[in-house]
Amino acid sequence: MDKLIYTAMSGANVLSQRQDSVANNLANASTTGFRAELNSFVAMPLGDPGSTTRVSAVETTSGTNFTPGDLRATGNALDAAINGPGFFAVQGADGTEAYTRNGQFQIGADGTLQTNSGLPVVGDGGPLSVPPDQQVSIGRDGSVSAISLAGGRKTVIPIGKLKLVNPDTATLTRSTDGLFRTAGGSPAPSDPAVVVAPEHVEGSNVNPIESMITMIELARQFETNTKLMTTADENANKADQLLSITN
Repeated sequence: MDKLIYTAMSGANVLSQRQDSVANNLANASTTGFRAELNSFVAMPLGDPGSTTRVSAVETTSGTNFTPGDLRATGNALDAAINGPGFFAVQGADGTEAYTRNGQFQIGADGTLQTNSGLPVVGDGGPLSVPPDQQVSIGRDGSVSAISLAGGRKTVIPIGKLKLVNPDTATLTRSTDGLFRTAGGSPAPSDPAVVVAPEHVEGSNVNPIESMITMIELARQFETNTKLMTTADENANKADQLLSITN
């Protein structure tokens, strides 16, 4: 009975963790550039000589689905999407370089090009600053230019170039702020092969229908595990009653 209760309890625990992950994915089904989180679990013996019958389910990897999302045209000159593999480089709140697929940019009060959450967008030479009262244009190669219409003439002023990177996704980890960083924390090199789709944004790669079905399946599995724990407890009580009658 002890083995059944422990196994069912361990299974219910990891099912609850996976349910949280799927719920988070579903909540971000409409978040620009979001990448679905993946969870993997494996059964592991406790290793204690006195607990050879007990097996615990533990998380082995917490990965990410890097399948690209659909691109959607917006007509907004500050929007950009990665067409294919790659990431935009931004400066995280902790000052470190981080990576995202969310290209919904804006111009901050200080003139810096920022993400829609207010993080500075990194160029090949550091954060990019936009001259005041200028229109912005982003090229397919990541080049950023200001367009001046002063004096009735259209003047294009180069500002810099977005830092576009394409590190091996196996070396990336998702931080608590939702951004990706290299495993060692060192900045990834620029990759000129990364292509930008100007005036587009990339949708989340979460499949809402699939996520809903998974949540239903997980709920049923969780219910089965809790029923097993109840059954094991009832069987143990009945066994105690039989033993007391025998004695």
